[in-house]
Amino acid sequence: MSSWSSLLDGRMRPEWAEEIADFEAQIELRLQGRLDEKVFAETRLRRGVYGQRYDNGQRFDGYATRELDFADKPTKGPDTQWDAPGMQRIKLPFGGLTPEQLEVIADCAEEYSDSILHVTTRQDVQLHFVHIEDTPDLMRRLAAVGVTTREACGNSVRNVTACPLAGVCHTEAFDVAPYARALMEFLLGHPDVQDFGRKFKPAFSGCEHEACGLVQMHDAGYVARVQDGRRGFKVVVGGGLGTVPRQAEVLSEFTPVEDFLVQTQAIARVFARLGEKKNRNRARMKFLVNKLGIEEFRRLVAEEQQTIPYDPRHHGFVENLPVTAGEPVREPAEMNGAPRLDGFERWNLTNVRTQRQRGYRVVTVHLPIGDLTSEHARGLADIARTYSGDRMRTTVEQNIVLRFIADADLPAVYEALGALGLASAGAGTIADVTACPGTDTCKLGIASSRGLAGVLREQLAPRAAQQDAAVNEMSIKISGCFNSCAQHHLADIGFYGNSRGMDGRQMPHFQVILGGQRTGNAAKYGMAVGAVPSKNAPKVVDALTDAYLAGREDGESFQDWSQRMGKRGLKGIVQPFMELPSYADAADFYIDFADARLFAMADHGVGECAGEVVSLFGIEVVKAESEVFDAQLALEEQGDADQAEEHAYQAMLAAARALVRTEFIDVTHDPEEIVKEWKSRFFDTEKFFDRFAGGKFGQFLLDRHADPTPSGNPTTAGQRVEEAQLFIEAAHACEAKLEAEKTAIKVTAGSK
Repeated sequence: MSSWSSLLDGRMRPEWAEEIADFEAQIELRLQGRLDEKVFAETRLRRGVYGQRYDNGQRFDGYATRELDFADKPTKGPDTQWDAPGMQRIKLPFGGLTPEQLEVIADCAEEYSDSILHVTTRQDVQLHFVHIEDTPDLMRRLAAVGVTTREACGNSVRNVTACPLAGVCHTEAFDVAPYARALMEFLLGHPDVQDFGRKFKPAFSGCEHEACGLVQMHDAGYVARVQDGRRGFKVVVGGGLGTVPRQAEVLSEFTPVEDFLVQTQAIARVFARLGEKKNRNRARMKFLVNKLGIEEFRRLVAEEQQTIPYDPRHHGFVENLPVTAGEPVREPAEMNGAPRLDGFERWNLTNVRTQRQRGYRVVTVHLPIGDLTSEHARGLADIARTYSGDRMRTTVEQNIVLRFIADADLPAVYEALGALGLASAGAGTIADVTACPGTDTCKLGIASSRGLAGVLREQLAPRAAQQDAAVNEMSIKISGCFNSCAQHHLADIGFYGNSRGMDGRQMPHFQVILGGQRTGNAAKYGMAVGAVPSKNAPKVVDALTDAYLAGREDGESFQDWSQRMGKRGLKGIVQPFMELPSYADAADFYIDFADARLFAMADHGVGECAGEVVSLFGIEVVKAESEVFDAQLALEEQGDADQAEEHAYQAMLAAARALVRTEFIDVTHDPEEIVKEWKSRFFDTEKFFDRFAGGKFGQFLLDRHADPTPSGNPTTAGQRVEEAQLFIEAAHACEAKLEAEKTAIKVTAGSK
């Protein structure tokens, strides 16, 4: 029987084929115990192979929780074995996808996975429950159609994203997609990008003021500009979301296209040489730019650029690039009264937009939570081949767009999509909820982002036709943890998963983030206003949209309304939904969406102490939350960065003292004593550590205490307020974990 290696021989790039063969050999060495796990882990991550969570062999697909049959690897939770089925990420530069490539991904999903293709917020495609021994053949089949998984994960240059309308947008300076591909090709496997402390994410935008590529939240961003007839880019660096979001800063107002590759190489070399390596929590580009300052970083990049040896690819990759790729497959023509099925007008309103080329439209295929089946994918490839050609794009909103659809073909495309079950209206509306995989498959997931997204879609979609346009235009993004995989900081209403404890039990929660702004390439990040139990999150959405409609001024956007309301006003709306009910009063609050089990059941005992008390920590930590609230007010309403930093510092001290008092009731209010006792009792013992983030959040207090001098910088002050919020969240998690352990000990003792 022929192997995929022999069948595809000559159809893959030689260097890709060699890399895949090397990886296959490394898998065998790991299976034999002859390759260190840490070394192998980075090897597989750089080829897009992730470990994943199992959730008891179930997966929520946006509609229901489905059973999965992987009896040969019966592990679950965050401690899955290294060779258990995992996630395979597939790298798609600028989201570009041909019908043939989509068909091969669909075949691989069906043969190696669970027949579900998941579109991510970085325009990748992910397959889940893939056996690691199948990944080399999967990679070969993808490589044969020009798709790689190399550096889709790991400490590498991740997928190069770009506006899905690049080449057809009315307001773009020029088509950035060819340059995005040039950057991907140039940096893929480049020796200067192999020594990073963390990942590096680039993005391209054709427009300055639209959402486009969201360059302001990227390690390196490129905004198309034309100056004196020359193409070039405004280049920004040091942006990022994650636990502490930061806006990118301008490295260059104009870099000619013929110079942008060598400049990016210089950026990479500076990052590799000076970026943090030991402390992964501070190893992203944003921390280096913040530490050095943009002027010094700019000087270092310019200096480095002068030392780079000549490489003909610097210019060769960007010479004679097309404005748009390929040609339309059908001539433009008007609809001219062609018959239209029920639902067409609504779909045409939300999912179709005019592109720059006369007579053609862009069609967005709305995918629930970014998922489509292998059958869907094959049908979509057929539609694209017939009506659109090689012009599909995945989007950061987890949808797929078809470009160059002739006006006259819209009814036929709608009918064909409807036959596949892919003709849902509502793309780009409030019902088009973005969600990361969360607790379904991610080891870092805390709360069920996909479960909440499914509930919100069911809640919001039926109202769309009658709902006020101002609400329909809003966005909701949900991350399962404090990392910002769903880009919750950029949404009108964002959520990220966390937890709170009561009576020795944990309850899934979501922190509410309001007023983020995607336009202006991610011009503004939202503000945190408080954590609510997961089951109250849908009510929070209704309360916020009702308050917005009732209180907005004429033409006022949700972002502007949020800014005018301020932290205090917004928290007043959310506050009624923040209360934690007891287990006796509301047991369902202790069960997450799309699940049937008690939340974090493995961390809890099975019994309860007689009676209910409010813990000392619960009383004390209120002071910390009040301080961080005052910090946000000082920064956002008073513009006092120094006062905001002081409140943030006091918030962390108060949360630390709340923990210390659970063991040492007589601790004073002296900062030196608080930090000393907290460090010895909770940090040095690793009680405060997060299972995956380690001591990251505790280090925020130690760093601030070592140097409490205010920076005088509003950006830095904002970061320190975010750090204080995360420290308080970690204190809650620590106390809940310790209380659960005490409860378990009591239950065990009582059973003897």
